[in-house]
Amino acid sequence: MNKPKVILTRRWPVEVEARLKSVYDVQVNPSDTPMTAEALKQAMQTADALLPTVTDPITADIIGVTGRRVRIIGNFGVGYNNIDTHAAKEHGVVVTNTPDVLTDCTADVAMLLLLMSARRAAEGERMILNGHWQGWGPTQLLGQKVTSKTLGLIGFGRIAQAMARKAHHGFGMNILFYAPSAPDPGIVDSVRAVRCASIEALLAAAHFVSLHCPGGAATRHLINAPRLKLMRPDAHLINTARGDVVDSQALIKALKEHWIAGAGLDVFEGEPHLDPEFLNLNNVTLLPHIGSASEETRVAMGNRVLDNISAFFAGQEPKDRVV
Repeated sequence: MNKPKVILTRRWPVEVEARLKSVYDVQVNPSDTPMTAEALKQAMQTADALLPTVTDPITADIIGVTGRRVRIIGNFGVGYNNIDTHAAKEHGVVVTNTPDVLTDCTADVAMLLLLMSARRAAEGERMILNGHWQGWGPTQLLGQKVTSKTLGLIGFGRIAQAMARKAHHGFGMNILFYAPSAPDPGIVDSVRAVRCASIEALLAAAHFVSLHCPGGAATRHLINAPRLKLMRPDAHLINTARGDVVDSQALIKALKEHWIAGAGLDVFEGEPHLDPEFLNLNNVTLLPHIGSASEETRVAMGNRVLDNISAFFAGQEPKDRVV
């Protein structure tokens, strides 16, 4: 019996690729660079499963390609706004993601960005690397204290809840959150969180605002100029969610004109093309989308994809099916 053919759009951890190859006919992308739309269309025509990453745009045009063979798209990532799910549903293509396994690592990076932004760590490192540090001074690189401050979370899913636990139990932070629907009261009570009636109310009250909402049309530029102006002048914006949740030009203006004290970004609008104006700012911390980039998490993500496609090819319902 022929093994199902699966195509990986990028290289995966070695042990997960080995596990895949023991079960499937696997084609990897040896260059480990993003595949073109034409290459993705060809993959849809020649494989039984396409395994993209969150940065691969799987459009309606790609999904609807003539002669499509792919029956399941196993996304390597918890977010799936890179996939046109309406087109997938229309064409009967199953889509899965990888929830749960990257929760703590992404929350860790959100806390890292919060601390770096508050204490101007990136600016301090540049000072040393550029040879500009002249020694300790009493007013040098004064930032903001984190302990006992107020953290506002926009979105209150798994990652936001993990960040709330780290911030509240580790740093004694007060937790505010905004979410369209009410979460488990037990989780809310465990971190003494207070639910805000609106995003605007949260922005006005928090010293640190961390974004944990999905990407897509409904949240594009959720954080825009009018909302940035509501934030405190000593506040910091943290984004580990999706780049297009923040209007980049508005944020750059807010940082230049000191509407807010700083920002910490792991994701960017138009990624991987970073607005070059960010590079001229001292009050922004920039990381290259490393929220889930730990060995343990990336292996777990790959294994989760494998488990999903294995269930599908066995005629079972994939655990993480989103379409």
